[in-house]
Amino acid sequence: MGDAVLILFVEDECLILTAAQEALEEGGFDVIAAIDGAQAMRILSERTSQLKGLITDVRLGSGPNGWEIAREARRLRPDMPVVYTTGDSAALWPAEGVPNSMVVQKPYADVQVVTALATLLSKADAQRISSALPAG
Repeated sequence: MGDAVLILFVEDECLILTAAQEALEEGGFDVIAAIDGAQAMRILSERTSQLKGLITDVRLGSGPNGWEIAREARRLRPDMPVVYTTGDSAALWPAEGVPNSMVVQKPYADVQVVTALATLLSKADAQRISSALPAG
């Protein structure tokens, strides 16, 4: 399990959560699921060093929303890849979303969130490698 990629997936709709979690696991990710913002914030504070990425719905009912969860994730880990999912808030992403994130519009095919996360993780890996190389 040394190469496992642990991600936090935040979604308050059980059917969406179950289907996307299965797709993510089939895509090679280990998933910790949270059903609301408060649970997501607890997981972030307890497991930040282990988490490699975040996928969060924007609207989660009462408590912190997806924008707030992503900002907290980035406060704790500035390089954390973030994918937002939303049915009606995509237009707010340029103003509310964290830099270098992606938004996937609902309804989505599960492969879309897998691909978005994989793309951001690859980008983050490439940036880490290039910043570790000696200048010259």
